[in-house]
Amino acid sequence: MVEGIVAALLGLILLVAPGASIVFLVWLLGIYLLIAGIFRIVGIFLDASNWGWKLAGGILSLIAGLAILSNPLWSTTVASTWLVILVGFLALLQGAAGLVVALQGGGWGMGALSGLGILLGLFLVINPLMGVATLTLILAIFMLIGGLGAVIQAFRMRTGAAAAQQPRRVR
Repeated sequence: MVEGIVAALLGLILLVAPGASIVFLVWLLGIYLLIAGIFRIVGIFLDASNWGWKLAGGILSLIAGLAILSNPLWSTTVASTWLVILVGFLALLQGAAGLVVALQGGGWGMGALSGLGILLGLFLVINPLMGVATLTLILAIFMLIGGLGAVIQAFRMRTGAAAAQQPRRVR
């Protein structure tokens, strides 16, 4: 339930301040890549198996993180394009998983939203530059719908658990 509330609040923030949100997301990506690169390189000392791949991944991650943080204008354009492609693939995967759940009895609402997620994912993967322009709007909509859905599901699970704990009457 907390995850749903946080996702819905972040969706509202993305709707209110889209420009600042995209810059913030790109900065977060740069910081994440920088930290991930450091941890991959340090991880070599803890587990030396496949150290060459870990070192290469760590160095590439460090370079990407530094490039994003040192060139904010360039990184906002390029990184947001890759972020749109990533969001597109995630929407495709989430939509496909939701469609499977809907076909197994999840309801028509789940099926409709999953179909919409698949269509939006295809749109973002096929035309990422158009997606960059609408990235924050699409993320905000997904976060609001996903957050509200998670809160509703949490309430359903809570009422189901409460009903299961009540003792049954014996006649």
